[in-house]
Amino acid sequence: MKPLPVILALVAASFCQAQEAPKNLQLFLLIGQSNMAGRGPVGAADKQPIAGVFMLTKGMNWAPAVDPLHFDKPDIAGVGIGRSFARVLVRLDPKASIGLIPAAFGGTSLDQWKPGGELYTNAVTRARAAMKSGRLRGILWHQGEADSRGEETIATYRERWMTLMEALRTELNAPDVPIVVGQLGEFFTTRAPLAPKVNKQLALLPLHFSRTAFVSSAGLKDKGDSTHFDTPSVREFGRRYAHAFLMLDPGWE
Repeated sequence: MKPLPVILALVAASFCQAQEAPKNLQLFLLIGQSNMAGRGPVGAADKQPIAGVFMLTKGMNWAPAVDPLHFDKPDIAGVGIGRSFARVLVRLDPKASIGLIPAAFGGTSLDQWKPGGELYTNAVTRARAAMKSGRLRGILWHQGEADSRGEETIATYRERWMTLMEALRTELNAPDVPIVVGQLGEFFTTRAPLAPKVNKQLALLPLHFSRTAFVSSAGLKDKGDSTHFDTPSVREFGRRYAHAFLMLDPGWE
């Protein structure tokens, strides 16, 4: 008899094959580094589809959103914020269909996300493909660990981030799309003493860039490596991202 995770994966695949490609999706682009991609250990519950929630696969097809959503590093990809974020929104509006567009990549610096670069181009390409099936409703960003190593990258973080997001909004023809950014884990300071300075830059973004919200990671725990959120914490983080998005787009209901 096949183990439960394998059975659930087969059920999800069958579910996908039996359904037509979803239409009129409310789309969210997930970008940044490993804590957006997700590194939480995956359990059986994380493989169970959520009604009305889909993900864009590596092959640019829609499938039920099950963890891991990302495929940046298949050997270590795990639970991220996407599913718990989407779950909050479909509970508020059960008629909604949500499409998650995973495009984060672990270990990447903000400079690696520069407009015109490989990561940026991949995110735009995936978003445009997804937008054939719906409307872009938000951009979810979590990144900064890789920029916590020097004063110079920290001092220029805000300006470089705004250049990136302005370019994304322009290329995706979404000038007012909400953007939600998350605080680095408080536990990360044990590995990067300058991390609080990055968090200050992140927290100030809503004051300098329109329709942007900042999400606290207060009280969330790591999975034992002082870098990545554990599974319960990253699920809670996703819920916090959802509540921040709803503050930017209160008409969701």
